[in-house]
Amino acid sequence: MSDAKIKCSDAHICILGIETSCDETAAAVLRNGRELLSHVISSQITIHQKYGGVVPEIASREHLLHFQQVVEKAMTEAKLDYGDLDAIAVTYGPGLVGSLLVGVAGAKAIAYAAGVPLIGVNHLEAHICANFLVHPHLAFPCLALLVSGGHTHLILLRGQADYEVLGRTRDDAAGEALDKVARTLGLGYPGGPQVQKAAAAGNAAAFDFPRAMLEPGSLDFSFSGMKSAVLNTLNTARMKGLSLCVPDLAASFQQAVVDVLVRKTLLAVEQTGVKRVLLAGGVAANELLRTTLTRELKERDGRLFFPPPQLCTDNGAMVASAGYYRYLARDFAPWTLNAVPGLNLT
Repeated sequence: MSDAKIKCSDAHICILGIETSCDETAAAVLRNGRELLSHVISSQITIHQKYGGVVPEIASREHLLHFQQVVEKAMTEAKLDYGDLDAIAVTYGPGLVGSLLVGVAGAKAIAYAAGVPLIGVNHLEAHICANFLVHPHLAFPCLALLVSGGHTHLILLRGQADYEVLGRTRDDAAGEALDKVARTLGLGYPGGPQVQKAAAAGNAAAFDFPRAMLEPGSLDFSFSGMKSAVLNTLNTARMKGLSLCVPDLAASFQQAVVDVLVRKTLLAVEQTGVKRVLLAGGVAANELLRTTLTRELKERDGRLFFPPPQLCTDNGAMVASAGYYRYLARDFAPWTLNAVPGLNLT
């Protein structure tokens, strides 16, 4: 990055964040790590709904169609020219390879033309950093429960970009399990919000679905058995000619998922002694998870932090936030930066 312009002063740092890891084309401009000047998202939800999930080939084509207009809208709303930017931050993994490539290629072109550094951002780190947009003075160490359609992690944060993964899912992610159960129940896509909506009219005690806790002391997760229990319950009822209450099924399954997420998080608090917990990822918008974890942590003199729902799903603001801290550390990417669909956090 020797040909990129790095300003000597960190007084006014403007970062353009770009996100294209899955089915959201998003861009945002962030000033000084706190002031969000613009926040633009082009969602593909209605396009993928007919298929019951994201179709990778369609997703990448939609990114190509909307990338330029999303970025230009973000710059217009921020009332900045590209020459006013200090760096371009872009998600380079994990995610769908075709989708990631659109964002990485576009970010490289903008950074090169503007003569500013390129910053590669891990999608998981970006979700965590969404919390710093609304809680900029969070102290370390803290724990993060990252729950999304593709990932379920418990992470110890000792500082910015200093992570230790304490536990992760061994099979389905929580969001993935919610999507699959929603599809089975005929609730539509995306599954998490649909399950939550149906559950509001249901009885969470109607079905006793299993809570997989794995080995004693383990902070790993497993949701495939819980998902299979719902399918088995439905299949058994159909063979007997019985009809089941969908809201009750949704409420019972949601409760089972939340119970496991909360218990594992409290176990991490107990094992580490760290009582500040950050909630991150798309499933972080789930109201039952937020209220339950808030209550349980408060009873243990702990505290839960989380971003607003619009910053839980994929967005450019969280990428810009992660990029801001990478900028301060002068952690810039080479022009050879490539998409890494299986990128790990550590």
